[in-house]
Amino acid sequence: MFRLLNIEFHKLKHSKASKVLIITYFILLTSTALIATINFDFAQVQFHLAEMGVFNFPYIWHLSTYLSSAIKFFLLLVIVSMMANEYSNKTLKQNLIDGLSKKEFVLSKFYTVIIFSLASTIFVFFVSLILGLIYSDFTEIAVIFSDLEYMLAFFIKLVGFFSFGLFLGILIKRSAFAIGAMIMWFMFESFIKGMLHWKLKGSVDFIMQFLPLESMSNLIKEPFTRFSAVKSIAKQIGEDLSKDYTVHFFNIIIVIVWTIIFVYLSYWLLKQRDL
Repeated sequence: MFRLLNIEFHKLKHSKASKVLIITYFILLTSTALIATINFDFAQVQFHLAEMGVFNFPYIWHLSTYLSSAIKFFLLLVIVSMMANEYSNKTLKQNLIDGLSKKEFVLSKFYTVIIFSLASTIFVFFVSLILGLIYSDFTEIAVIFSDLEYMLAFFIKLVGFFSFGLFLGILIKRSAFAIGAMIMWFMFESFIKGMLHWKLKGSVDFIMQFLPLESMSNLIKEPFTRFSAVKSIAKQIGEDLSKDYTVHFFNIIIVIVWTIIFVYLSYWLLKQRDL
């Protein structure tokens, strides 16, 4: 494992584009902390987001992982460009000539995916912990470390998403087209969802939860309607925003299964090709 990771990090170290994207990604992850300093002035009424409880434990675990999930495309660019560079720079063929098996090659990419996902999760955990300790109204140990399943869901979500990107990178060989394929698949799932709403209605969520991107999205549902201020406003206008925000084990299993499928298909594709 460490030998394979060393090979991948050596390649990344000599890729300026990858280094820029990785640094940008972690800077954007840190930018969630800037929300705490924002003051809004609306209709001559000023309010400070941090004072409204958005960084309260344990709510912050939900909010930070959801917001951080939105910028995962920066690391996706790194994943797909890694594969594109393997083909354009002929390093894939050279690695195989040097004795690396196709299975080891795919595993080296998957291990990199795991490291990126783990590093992101640890980074978001500490940023959220620091923000919570500074701004949260609740600092009891039991409260701080409740709802940490969102961190697990965040990690599983990233691994699944990047594994999908790895598969598309091997399938298409060009980073721009691989990203385009990911966007097209998202549009396809949205179309399927729209058709199901039109035809079946009540069965939509049950069917959609088995599709890859939807299953990843289901791991961490939007947290804004969970916020007490939003609920009170909705109640005043007669809207019911009650929702199940729980991270369900079944959803985690679905994403893990898709991850296994993407990694296996990546290996199968590579095995079938004459390099």
